[in-house]
Amino acid sequence: MADAELAVGRRVGVRHRAFTRERLVFGYSLLVPAILYMALLVGVPFFFSLYLALSDASVGNQVAQYVGLRNFIAIFQDSTVRLALRNTIVFTVIAGIFKIVLGTLMAFLLVQEIPGKKFIRSLVVLPWTLPVAISALAWKWMFDPQFSAINYVATRLHLIHGWPNWLGEPGLAPAAVIAVNVWRGFPFAAIVLMAGMSAVPPELLDAAKVDGATFFLRYQHIVIPLIAPILFVGLLFDTVFTLSDISIVYLLTMGGPENFTEILPTRAFEIGIQAGALGRGAAIALVLFPILVPVVYFLLRNLRRREAL
Repeated sequence: MADAELAVGRRVGVRHRAFTRERLVFGYSLLVPAILYMALLVGVPFFFSLYLALSDASVGNQVAQYVGLRNFIAIFQDSTVRLALRNTIVFTVIAGIFKIVLGTLMAFLLVQEIPGKKFIRSLVVLPWTLPVAISALAWKWMFDPQFSAINYVATRLHLIHGWPNWLGEPGLAPAAVIAVNVWRGFPFAAIVLMAGMSAVPPELLDAAKVDGATFFLRYQHIVIPLIAPILFVGLLFDTVFTLSDISIVYLLTMGGPENFTEILPTRAFEIGIQAGALGRGAAIALVLFPILVPVVYFLLRNLRRREAL
């Protein structure tokens, strides 16, 4: 009797291990496409950029020599690169704050039951879906020093005096570039927040309203904790997009005037592609990596903590 029970137990253990092994194989096979994607489209360019940054590679040299950290030392001795680094951080922080505020306000509007809600949603998403070249060129026309539509309307409404050159004055160009980035990016924040708010059970909000909780208390203690994972993911994507946004700056100002809108992506393009110094251009591009790593780590760590709760 004991031998039969032992044999049955062994067979059950063998089947369980075989089933577990099959599940593991099936699970890892599903991960293979994602791993190949990360390795080929992310890993290979990253390590190739690292190879270029540690060499004196240029368009005119057929053979690149290893130079260690010389490129990184040289770029940080460049005052333009230091200014571009400062502009990149300021650009990302200010644009992020405005996109969060405007995205939150727009999300509250989009979840309300109002006439024409679907049409309003389609209009809100339009800036984010338009090709960046078309939007940037349209804004460049509106900021034109001679035919500026913004100046025309603002002067007629007595909001401004004179005819400012938005993209040609050092004090106005950064604000203009940030405004265009916010205009393009806040619909993404609004859609992410709207999706999160739509998933909040209305029973919780109704119960809090019956208990006397104000609108801000309901948003702070019910909505935000429930949609926190969505907020973190949206903030992570928006930070990465803003830090690496070269199109708007390049199409509007090309880093000018006097490098007041120069950011790291545009500087890397100028040095690495236009000037042909591939090594130094790659080194400038990789300066973004130590900036992104702590941000990504902080957001993902907080996201995991909230999931554990």
